[in-house]
Amino acid sequence: MRTEMNQLYTKITELEMEVSEHSLVIGAIEPLDPSRRCYRMIGGVLVERTIKEVLPAVKRNKEGLEEVIARMHEALERKKKEITEFEIKYKIRIRKADNDAEEGGKKEGTAQGVLVGPAGQ
Repeated sequence: MRTEMNQLYTKITELEMEVSEHSLVIGAIEPLDPSRRCYRMIGGVLVERTIKEVLPAVKRNKEGLEEVIARMHEALERKKKEITEFEIKYKIRIRKADNDAEEGGKKEGTAQGVLVGPAGQ
């Protein structure tokens, strides 16, 4: 279940990066002349279009990605709730926080060193 949750986090992050790329493209081509030539990659093929044709498509893609991200956030919340209920039902406790605290204590105790001045003195 945690693996599925991590996969959702990864996919959401990936899609958010694509949304930011779409925003950059929109910001770059919006102020330009609509009849100006531009190129768009469609299915691995570079196609020549005008800004007037490309801008609405890029905006639609961005909106679609944002909708998918919203649905994935909902799925992530459901998965978190499912994991919490599973942990409560079977009385599962995660020891990750305990291990980190113990390791932190060990590191402090073993991190002893000697201060040495510059080599020439």
